[in-house]
Amino acid sequence: MTQSRLQRISTISCVILAGLAASGCQKKPEAAAPGGGGPQALPVQTVTVTMSPVAQSSEYVATIKSRRSTELLPQVSGQLIDIRVHSGDHVKSGQLLMEIDARQQRAMVDSLRATELQKKALDDYDTIELGRQQKLFDAGVTSRDAYEQAQQAFQNAKADYQSAVEARKAGEQELGYYTIRAPFDGVVGDIPVHVGDYVSQNQSPATILTTVDDNNNLEAYIYIPTERATEVHQGLAVDLMDDSGKLLQKTRIDFVSSEVDSTLQGILAKAPVQAGPEGLRNAQIVKARVIWSTKPMAVVPVLAVTRQGEESFVYVVLKQNGMAVAHRTSVVLGDAVGNNYSIASGLNPGDSVIISGTQFLVDGMPVMPLPPTPPAQGPAASGPQSKLEDRQPENRTAPRGETRKVARNDSRKAGRNDSRNVERSVVYHPRHRRHRRARARKNHHTPPATVS
Repeated sequence: MTQSRLQRISTISCVILAGLAASGCQKKPEAAAPGGGGPQALPVQTVTVTMSPVAQSSEYVATIKSRRSTELLPQVSGQLIDIRVHSGDHVKSGQLLMEIDARQQRAMVDSLRATELQKKALDDYDTIELGRQQKLFDAGVTSRDAYEQAQQAFQNAKADYQSAVEARKAGEQELGYYTIRAPFDGVVGDIPVHVGDYVSQNQSPATILTTVDDNNNLEAYIYIPTERATEVHQGLAVDLMDDSGKLLQKTRIDFVSSEVDSTLQGILAKAPVQAGPEGLRNAQIVKARVIWSTKPMAVVPVLAVTRQGEESFVYVVLKQNGMAVAHRTSVVLGDAVGNNYSIASGLNPGDSVIISGTQFLVDGMPVMPLPPTPPAQGPAASGPQSKLEDRQPENRTAPRGETRKVARNDSRKAGRNDSRNVERSVVYHPRHRRHRRARARKNHHTPPATVS
């Protein structure tokens, strides 16, 4: 190859590279808007702002308490010899829970019963003696002094007998303290004591044997700040919720304290809680949303609201120079209502708010509001195309190799070896059919025999 030819090839190559570089560096023109030569409008979906009733509420921490809940403390001293229940057991009123060793007290009661019998016998004798002296005194046989002595002895014997009866009753009542029974129907709480422990009513702090709570009669204790003292009253609606915000129960305030709690600096309000599947229990902490009032407010979907720091804003569609543009509007958010935000200020009824593509929007950007999305059609369709899809649904979704394999398997099962079945199963376009036939003719071509 001559040197001049090499130089000519090098020059041509440089010119081609320079042209490619120049064409690559050129900036592509922006797509024009439908109405002129400006930037292209962004298709967006919008909703119209409407007024809806929104509850004005405040959220507080509430404590569930049982109206019938008690701690069982020992009223006598002794060794614990039996525990008849376990924590969590449901008990009836008067059911035996525990026993304290009462042998010494039983012996004392037996002694008091014997003393009572002795005093009763003496009282009976003095009663008979008084009647005898009364008859003798009336007949003039005995003196007044003997009669008065008989009266005095009768009164002393009667008083001693009544004292013995009361002592026996007191002993029997104290004997009952050695058996711990349920004061009402409820659930047994923790049992911190064990069989063999010595318990006493004089211990400090007092020994707690167990607790019994009635979970069918509950109420919520809500402490309202003093700033709301003029607004809280009986009948206010309250929503009880768990930590995740799930609604547990709706109730209403039925008691408002006339005093301010000195520790919490709040006003105690109570609301009844009905037993239900929520499983609320005594001393459980829940959230209480007190609804002060309900008023109409603008409501927009959560997707329409954008937050930057402490500012919240939405994009409203406005008409400017004959075209729709996105206008950034600051709003003040209220309470959340499901998947929507209530707007305290910043929007008016009838405003068109953008709910899609907000991350791509800037203030003043042209937009093209889309029409409402039509409802989805049912699975059944009409026309010849749908019938063809019903006959051969796999040809539109399965890859070409997989379709060919399925068709071949079907022809083998039917006992046919017709190549046309295979050909139909892979047809996507007439051009493909011609290519297929050409390859088939080429495969079936047999070269002529050669003569040596």
